Amino acid sequence: MAKLTNIQVFCRIVELGTFAAVAREMNLSAMMISKYMAQLEESLGVTLLNRTTRQLSMTEAGKIYYYRSKQLLDDFSELEEYTSQMGRRVKGTLKISAPIDFGGIYMVPAIDAYQRAYPDVNILMTLHNSRVNLSEGSFDLSILVTDTLDQGVVARKIAQTRLCTYASPGYIAEYGEPQTIDELNSHRCLHYTDTPHKDYWVFNDGGEEVRIKANWHFASNNGRALCQAAALGMGITQAPELSVMNYLEEGKLIEILTDFRIPSLEIYAIYLQRRFLPAKLATFVHFLVKYFAENNKLTDTRKMSLGSSKGV
Repeated sequence: MAKLTNIQVFCRIVELGTFAAVAREMNLSAMMISKYMAQLEESLGVTLLNRTTRQLSMTEAGKIYYYRSKQLLDDFSELEEYTSQMGRRVKGTLKISAPIDFGGIYMVPAIDAYQRAYPDVNILMTLHNSRVNLSEGSFDLSILVTDTLDQGVVARKIAQTRLCTYASPGYIAEYGEPQTIDELNSHRCLHYTDTPHKDYWVFNDGGEEVRIKANWHFASNNGRALCQAAALGMGITQAPELSVMNYLEEGKLIEILTDFRIPSLEIYAIYLQRRFLPAKLATFVHFLVKYFAENNKLTDTRKMSLGSSKGV
């Protein structure tokens, strides 16, 4: 058991980057963390970590030992959880990452419905628009709105949305409505900086994908801020339809350049491929697929399309 603790400490040092961070996480002293690390290296007869006053780095032996140890720890944890749940109610804490707009608007009702069916599962949801590395262990599940997927993950499609271009009636009245994508060069653009497409906006021109570099007047890494700016008439924005529904319903934004809309973006529940899938994760993913397929009230022509299997 002591050896297992030493291995766990080593892996968390690699993942968190400092002895102090691991000490805080485990509610131990930094001296005790150093002791665990020294015991592990002494038992192996090799140095796993290079230590300097500024940073830690793995030795070649450390890299090999970490990746194999991480796999073994994951397998052990999954086996324990899988076995303990046999014949018992599904329980535990599920940590998920979701985009700000989709998570804030659509995931909360889904989580409420899930927890009514599985009341012993606690869910910790973190909202941000950056992709997470699930292998770091901070999250069990990630929700992604994307047209590209990473290798080594399982992706269950739960919904889809359209990527469209929008402007306010006030902006159009003052600056006119562009009829072609080339005309965007003479307009004020509101650009989302965290898009997987980098500095470009993406369109479909006669079946061919066309990218243009946005001549942005205002940029932000927050989709809600850009939607508000567009509604105020500050410029034209390109955003997933799920992010602008309220503005569309209130008439504050209208879709433009509809003939150049690209195919829908998929919304996935992403998790690491595992030999033993924890019951809390398996039931939640299955529930999301079924929930969004059945809740098709959002699938009219003004709202998000749901129900088939790029971060927003």
